[in-house]
Amino acid sequence: MSETKVVSDHLEELEKEIGYSFKNKSLLREAVTHSSYANELSRYNIHHNERLEFLGDAVLELVTSEFIFEEHKNMPEGKMSKLRASMVCEPSLAICARQMKLGDYLRLGKGEMQTGGRERESILSDAFEAVIGAIYLDGGFEAAAAHVRAKVLETLKANQLFKDSKTMLQEWSQKEYGEAPVYVLVGETGPAHCKEFEIAIQIQGKTLATATGSSKKSAEQNAAKAALETLEVRG
Repeated sequence: MSETKVVSDHLEELEKEIGYSFKNKSLLREAVTHSSYANELSRYNIHHNERLEFLGDAVLELVTSEFIFEEHKNMPEGKMSKLRASMVCEPSLAICARQMKLGDYLRLGKGEMQTGGRERESILSDAFEAVIGAIYLDGGFEAAAAHVRAKVLETLKANQLFKDSKTMLQEWSQKEYGEAPVYVLVGETGPAHCKEFEIAIQIQGKTLATATGSSKKSAEQNAAKAALETLEVRG
């Protein structure tokens, strides 16, 4: 999708992907506006999505916490916290964002567009949270909660991501080999503000999988998920 189409505010398709029609369209426009775009056009006083992201993050954590509390009635607090962290982590939210093609609608600065910003997990996950925040302001908590249930909880369930991939791999490795997997930084590319890290997973010196991410943590999660898929390990 061209940037011209996005700037022209053709967001009806995105509303269909989201499954929510905004009364205040400017909230959705702000939710898909990255700071790089606003900075390049600073003379127009364009609002970017970081404040909405802050709000959406709070809604997301509350709805996810309630879901875990109801679904896992005997789970202790520590495990609930770990499960929530795995469900709302950057790689998981990026998967949810890709499901509704959110990257196609992002308003990005030229530099971010040229370096693959539409596919960068950090940008996708932040924008996804901003959309939640926008829905909350436009339609209230129940509308935002319904979006989280439909677009986060159901998506993650379908992708079997309700358990942290690194934890799953560690449990499997301890059981099979009596030792934890080793995460090795293979390389990093890109400028300081948008680096991409490549991580390899090794067990007993053998590389099981490699993957990239916009942070070392997300690259490790992606590599662990790839290893689990290769090994056909299920949670």
